[in-house]
Amino acid sequence: MKVYHTSYTIVDKPDTLHSRDALDFGRGFYVTPLLDQALQYARRYTLTHRPALLNVYELRDDWRRGHRVLTFTAYDGRWLDLIAANRRRQPVEAYDIVEGGVANDKIFRTIDLYLDGDLGREEALRRLVYEQPNYQICFLSQGAIDRCLTFVESQNL
Repeated sequence: MKVYHTSYTIVDKPDTLHSRDALDFGRGFYVTPLLDQALQYARRYTLTHRPALLNVYELRDDWRRGHRVLTFTAYDGRWLDLIAANRRRQPVEAYDIVEGGVANDKIFRTIDLYLDGDLGREEALRRLVYEQPNYQICFLSQGAIDRCLTFVESQNL
């Protein structure tokens, strides 16, 4: 399966070292099989007049096998807890790969209100249940990246 990672540079050797802290699923290498989602994400580069590149990878069919994988199919309490812990830089259970919904701009507002204590857990979850999740796969271990992803090409956008 083809997956995509948008960046300002070619990423032919993905790693976890160049990731920012406090991201949705932690410090890792994020990809999506949704081309439209990757192209939308590229706008953050073009809006600041930086180059935007679409890095394309082949994801092994058996990418879940042999790895500790956490899967989210909805914006639920487990998802909210993981996002909140990562944003607060709190320790979380170790996984090789986490897959599930993206905290987009609209969802960020709900999460920020929750993290600031202005929304309770139940109200935050009530608001999130109406959102249609996008989909991301976060590789948290270099071993999983090396075994599962093969760089195909990079395209200027």
